Amino acid sequence: MPRQQRKISMTNTYHVMIRGIERNKIFLENDDKEKFIEILIQKKKSEGYVILAYCIMDNHAHILLREGENGILKAMQRVNGTYAYYYNKKHNRVGHVFQDRFRSEVIEKDQYLLATA
Repeated sequence: MPRQQRKISMTNTYHVMIRGIERNKIFLENDDKEKFIEILIQKKKSEGYVILAYCIMDNHAHILLREGENGILKAMQRVNGTYAYYYNKKHNRVGHVFQDRFRSEVIEKDQYLLATA
């Protein structure tokens, strides 16, 4: 069965969710969380998105962002790919870090924006 097409936000604002494969931890240490934030900020410069808020837990993360001209797909591919490379190298492992592709919910109303922030 084909994947459902990603919804496009009229406001360019999304609630993005990533989770570790098999719901495993993807942030084993505080250094891992700090590295993910560093990557998120670094890629923001080249991708042009705006970070509105984020919440990072041990096995998943929520990011509230407004996409740039390259779009949410390219931006999250670069963020997740860079982090996966770092994570696998640091923890001497191979394979997928994230479960499936990232999830995203469009934010069209102020109520949803306030609920996620």
